[in-house]
Amino acid sequence: MTHFTAEDFKNGQILVFDKPLEWTSFQLVNKVRWLIKKNCGIKKIKVGHAGTLDPLATGVLVICTGKFTKKIPELQGQEKEYTGTFTFGGTTPSYDLETEVDKTFPTEHLTEEKLKKASEKFTGEIEQYPPVFSALKKDGKRLYEYARKGEEVKIDPRKVTISSFELTQIRLPKVDFKVTCSKGTYIRSLAHDFGKAVESGAHLSALRRTKSGDFHIENALDLDTFISKLPKKE
Repeated sequence: MTHFTAEDFKNGQILVFDKPLEWTSFQLVNKVRWLIKKNCGIKKIKVGHAGTLDPLATGVLVICTGKFTKKIPELQGQEKEYTGTFTFGGTTPSYDLETEVDKTFPTEHLTEEKLKKASEKFTGEIEQYPPVFSALKKDGKRLYEYARKGEEVKIDPRKVTISSFELTQIRLPKVDFKVTCSKGTYIRSLAHDFGKAVESGAHLSALRRTKSGDFHIENALDLDTFISKLPKKE
């Protein structure tokens, strides 16, 4: 098994992790930085990630170290692939399970044909409103800071590109999907907007990033594997 050295991390590494459920992307970056410093005897090392994953999502999180942190903007811009589940019949303020269902909707009228037809409207370049429970900044504050205080905030729509959107299993009220999309696409917003498009409500109930650019989930590290590749302290 290849072991990393302190020099490897300083010169630059691209590490592909499978982010655990309920961890923030920032927590994983902090943990990786702490492990590198502790095991390699380094006092200071740059570590950053190339594309946030929500705490309730798992999957590919690309982390760069040392000189390779300069590659982050380029890596962030690459196309992403996700799989997950929408749950119809209810919306939440955060568009996912971070908050409770606040409104319920009928689902009896939903059919496979209606859902598949509506999914076609969500490919290509679309306009999307980011969720108010997100880390985007407005007037120097993150949107979720306004949301948690119950403050109203005007959010502008953004253009995103969805190159493919497939419903992989329909077992109402749950629908599994696979989507390939551009940087900046919110799958939570896609869930919310899709619910509206079929005259119901929907929220995101599971999400896994399976690909980011050329980095695949099959090659992703968990923390135990990463630790096993670090220098052993005498």
